[in-house]
Amino acid sequence: MAPTPAERIRTLVAGRLPGLVHLAHRPGPFHVRHATDREGRVLLLVPVFSDLAAELDPGAVRDVAVVLDVLDLPPAAGAPSAGRAWVSGWAMPLHGGSARRAAADFAAVDPTGDLLDVGSRFRLHRFEVAEARLETAGVVHRVDPGEYAAAEPDPLHADEAALLADLADHHGPAVVAYLRRRLDLTDDEPRVVRLDRYGLVVAYGRPGDRRRARLPFPHPVTHPAQLPHLLHPMLCTHPTPHLQPTHPHP
Repeated sequence: MAPTPAERIRTLVAGRLPGLVHLAHRPGPFHVRHATDREGRVLLLVPVFSDLAAELDPGAVRDVAVVLDVLDLPPAAGAPSAGRAWVSGWAMPLHGGSARRAAADFAAVDPTGDLLDVGSRFRLHRFEVAEARLETAGVVHRVDPGEYAAAEPDPLHADEAALLADLADHHGPAVVAYLRRRLDLTDDEPRVVRLDRYGLVVAYGRPGDRRRARLPFPHPVTHPAQLPHLLHPMLCTHPTPHLQPTHPHP
């Protein structure tokens, strides 16, 4: 099993990757700090004195059509990209209690001190996702807004790069031995290049003939605290059938 397009989009736009905002019939794009709340609504943290703030003029009669554009940044060299996400809707400025609640939602993803200045130096805008798209390997997947809202960001995404580095730096021989057993390899040096709630993506093969396979976990991860138990078969010394390979990985 692998992340669905809706889950990939929720993960990409959650707020841990850089984002660009495109505005309908306006110049741009604009770099923006963003996050999403539990319902998947997009929050934009905008300096009051900025070009983007001027375009998102809170004095405007109507809300502004916006597109948030987020490109995945693979956590390691040779790791496949999770794609590029676009979500669009109608942005509106938040005030009073709505702004305070939105600031708390934003802080759950990115606890920046600038949230303390919401209402003075910064303003929060929010939009409900009316359209969601994911591009992977040149193919665009359109996701129903309801499916997008029902999906959840990957709980391991924030720590993925650190987890991969730890596996490579501190458990390298055990990981290679385990992957060779699981994938029935001999001379290859397989390595884990991505990690998500559903399992591991492994790269192997010789230069010019690189391949990837997915090793699924017995069940999806719902919290990072579950990961050590699921990785134990790979880090211990005796073989185990807990992870079965799925070929190929896109």
